[in-house]
Amino acid sequence: MMDLLTMVNYGSSSSSLSDKRSYQSFLRTVSSNSGQVQLIIRILQRFGWNWVAFIGCNNEYSRDALHLFNDGIRNTNICLAYQEELKQDTKYNVTFHNINMLHINVIIVYTLQSYAIAFIDSAILKKQHDKVWIASDAWSLNKVLRTHKGVDTIGTIIGVTERVQDLPGFPDFVYKSLAHSKHLECEKEPLQDFMPACNQACNACSSVHPKNITNEDPSYNFAIYSAVYVVAKALHNLLHCDTNGCNKTELLYPYKLLKEIKKSNFTLLNQQIKFDENGDPPSRYNIVFWNLASSSPFQHVGSYDTNPTVQFHMNDSLIRWHTNGTIPVSRCSEECEKGSARRPYGIFKCCFECDVCPNGTYINNSAGPFKCIACKKTEWSNPGSTSCEQRSVEYVHMTEHLSILLLLSVSFMFALAAAIGVLFACNYSTPVVKSAGGKMCFLMLGCLSCSGVSVFFYFGVPNHVKCALRNPIFALFYTVCLSCLTVRSFQIVCVFKMAAKLPRAYDWWVKHNGQWLFIAVASTVQLIFCALSSLKPHNDTVTCKKQIIMGCDTGSPISSSTGIYFIGFVGMLCFIFSYMGTDLPKNYNESKSITFSVLLFYMSWIAYFTIYSIYKGKYLPVFNAFSILTSSCGILLSYFMPKCYVILFQPEKNTQAHFQSSIQDYTQKISRM
Repeated sequence: MMDLLTMVNYGSSSSSLSDKRSYQSFLRTVSSNSGQVQLIIRILQRFGWNWVAFIGCNNEYSRDALHLFNDGIRNTNICLAYQEELKQDTKYNVTFHNINMLHINVIIVYTLQSYAIAFIDSAILKKQHDKVWIASDAWSLNKVLRTHKGVDTIGTIIGVTERVQDLPGFPDFVYKSLAHSKHLECEKEPLQDFMPACNQACNACSSVHPKNITNEDPSYNFAIYSAVYVVAKALHNLLHCDTNGCNKTELLYPYKLLKEIKKSNFTLLNQQIKFDENGDPPSRYNIVFWNLASSSPFQHVGSYDTNPTVQFHMNDSLIRWHTNGTIPVSRCSEECEKGSARRPYGIFKCCFECDVCPNGTYINNSAGPFKCIACKKTEWSNPGSTSCEQRSVEYVHMTEHLSILLLLSVSFMFALAAAIGVLFACNYSTPVVKSAGGKMCFLMLGCLSCSGVSVFFYFGVPNHVKCALRNPIFALFYTVCLSCLTVRSFQIVCVFKMAAKLPRAYDWWVKHNGQWLFIAVASTVQLIFCALSSLKPHNDTVTCKKQIIMGCDTGSPISSSTGIYFIGFVGMLCFIFSYMGTDLPKNYNESKSITFSVLLFYMSWIAYFTIYSIYKGKYLPVFNAFSILTSSCGILLSYFMPKCYVILFQPEKNTQAHFQSSIQDYTQKISRM
């Protein structure tokens, strides 16, 4: 470290020089390529140009910039569609052919002046129009190229340049320094003739005219000036210089000078001079537009500064675009419409087709433009959406009109069943009550009322209790009631038709209370089915995209409906036995009432399952509850109400004599057959 000689460079911009492991004593007053490339990327992003070409030359300046550019666009939507390294024998017609074939409208020309001039001249010759040319700092302020004929026809030129800082008195200093130069004589006489009188501090033999210096690219003036100044200031500090002079006895080692320069932090011509840990100064760039129609062709339109934070400003309105004032377009694919995802094709990420996001999905371009994101289960969206909407939660409220109507109907059924029970209790010893089933009637009325209770579980917010009880309560108690009707029909048929033909079977039935045994078996089977098909709360997010329908999970349609199928089987037995008794005495003939109640059960549940197969909306529980109510009321109205009518309004038919006469008439009818 002690042997390192400090170098403060004012022209090398390669980013590799920032590597302090290789270049420990290297510092510079010119910005690294890294800052310039970042600025070019920002310009591309500002105007939405993502399909570009990068033209460099065969030197470290261009190769370093190309490497930085590829790294810089890796996490952006910019694609480097074409790149080429210019050489002395480059065939420009092939280059422009390739660029045009790829429909590239923005070309970054990051080369030295000589290559840039040759390339732009070739573009003029090949009549390359309607392009945007982004010039690197090596040629962005080239005063010679701007005078070439036809340069105004190739499109729009935007340049990136080191910030130009005027040096007060510099032109006067140049003219004064070269005022006594014998540059004309130097052109005529051999240089060695002046050697005895010249050394490196002598301008006597200089053939450079002052205009040659003042007409050079001014962007490097301040870099050179500040490089000299920073070394001088470091020496001034180390040698403890003041108005009386410097300490000439001070030993000055290279490492001390390097350390002092690295600590530099001062203001020079309103610009802060300092170095970062890599020995680089803050990046300061201007953006210029080549306004060739103006007397000041290099028009300042923006700036880029990294000190103290990154600041990027650009006034787009100052740029006179070659496309009739509109910003040129350079894209592989047009932007997708809102609500569409990109589907890439080829090797470039900015080449894509657009797919509209379907129902239930949306596209969030900030999160990623290539994938439609599924909405949450509590949300919905239309095709082509950029966000999801909250779903409304739907269920059948207790306060809805249909709910109130059904609940009032169930309450009326309870009252009617209670009234019938009281009426039958008061007339328990009469033939009508005994022929209806006697004690079994009260069991049937109680089961009908209990089956109606299940209607209350179909309204309000579904929970575990409601879902677990709504079907089993109806299925179990309605099975008991229908089993009572079945055995009642069977007993009547046995008494009148089978007792004489099958006496032993009839005796066994009576002895072992066959009717109660059948009811118990049927109820047990139904109880098993109910236990196997317990329902749970379920939120339907599939049927309606804008709604979440709260209900109970039916699971498999077969397993959840097994109880209804079994009721249908018992009802079929009831129907068969009642049909067998169609010719029995009128007082014992229940075929019409039983047939009506069974058919009403079948019709209501067939209607429900039909609706279930085509409708899965909010009001499906209403249809289910209506089927339950219809089934229960069918037995109540068709079986019990006619008997109540006889008890109340035809008491003469509710006598033992009337029933005996009916039996005698049936016996005589049978004997005549």
